[in-house]
Amino acid sequence: MFDYGGDPATTGPRHLRVRGGTALSGSIDVKTSKNAGVALLCASLLNRGPTLLRRVARIEEVNRILRVLDSMGVEHEWLGPEGDLRIQPPERLDLSRIDADAARRTRSIIMFLGPLLHDYTEFDLPFAGGCELGDRTVEPHLTALRRFGLSIERSHGCYCATVKENIEPPGAIVLTERGDTVTANAIMAAARFPAVTVIRNASCNYQVQDLCWFLEKLGVHIDGIGTTTLEVYGRDEIDTPVDYAPAEDPIEAWSLVSAAIVTESEITVCRTPIEFVEIELALAEEMGLAYSRGPEYLAANGRTRLVDLTVHPSPLRAAADKIHPMPFPGLNIDNLPFFALIASCAEGGTMIHDWVYENRAIYLTELNRLGAQVRLLDPHRLQVEGPVRWSGADVVCPPALRPAVVLLLAMLRAQGVSELRHVDVIHRGYEQLAERLQRLGAEIDPF
Repeated sequence: MFDYGGDPATTGPRHLRVRGGTALSGSIDVKTSKNAGVALLCASLLNRGPTLLRRVARIEEVNRILRVLDSMGVEHEWLGPEGDLRIQPPERLDLSRIDADAARRTRSIIMFLGPLLHDYTEFDLPFAGGCELGDRTVEPHLTALRRFGLSIERSHGCYCATVKENIEPPGAIVLTERGDTVTANAIMAAARFPAVTVIRNASCNYQVQDLCWFLEKLGVHIDGIGTTTLEVYGRDEIDTPVDYAPAEDPIEAWSLVSAAIVTESEITVCRTPIEFVEIELALAEEMGLAYSRGPEYLAANGRTRLVDLTVHPSPLRAAADKIHPMPFPGLNIDNLPFFALIASCAEGGTMIHDWVYENRAIYLTELNRLGAQVRLLDPHRLQVEGPVRWSGADVVCPPALRPAVVLLLAMLRAQGVSELRHVDVIHRGYEQLAERLQRLGAEIDPF
């Protein structure tokens, strides 16, 4: 194993050698949500008491947030083999010693703004980083948080924050972007504001729902969970032990479904959060996908509906219309890249419209190195022709998580030997993905 400087549990091989063309079989469990996990780590700063999070994915994105928390004086401890994580904030955070390197490597650091504005009238936060997907403005965050007294100036790679005291209750706020992290920031700001705050145009995606249910266990009553209008009944202080289990990750679930599709394999993806992949399944079914699903059961949070989903080898046809993402309950933005892979296995031409990010679509043209026919029409649109003859190739991972995983899955289909280099970005969001695919029969060797 190659150690690139993180927690030993989140490190992994630097390169992968893949012998493709082998059908996979068996069953695989979906891990808990990356995005919910990091949101809950940020939300733990609202609580003076200890927070216990169950089955947290031991991935590099989580590790980076933990490094930032550690640098501020927060104690954390991994408990047992299942990935349970205990967090205990100090009486007062030391914001002068924040780990700027770790902070700049994650987009999630922006979700510290909502919790920190309650206890600190001035603080600096390093600019948010993460995948290279194009410029993403933080203005929607600042517009929402300004109602809670926060103002920001940018200087020397930092957001320099000041917070007004004794402001009027925000009452109702309208988010200018229905983003997941924007909504999370607004919720966390409202959670400790001792009044009722109405948040309109809120995201109702999976990580936002997990955040709301977590806060309810902390005594913050929230009406409208799962809708675009939330009423948050904030508390001035939160000091209580909490034990919470985030739900399974719908993006990982769809990644595993895509692995079955591209390798023409029968695989059972267990613990699939069905509510958050139903659009993807419906679209794939229109393209010819055959699958079966078991009875529903609840995740450990007692709320999220899970099923065991079995994918069957299926001849595919191109989508009748362009494929594009939308805020939940639409097709998930993070699941869109996998449809470039699926469309490459289908008969005919499919347009993929990635309207959210300026730079992500171009990374999917790397599939052409493996034999795909992906044509970039403009920064947001791809034309994908299929089916294609996949062949092995050496490819360097793009600096974006989902396109990197798409390339790995394509290599499972490609005849011959492929090498995927510098796979650190995959460790950001997936726990031991290569090892788990090996248990399904994939021929993947780390080096």
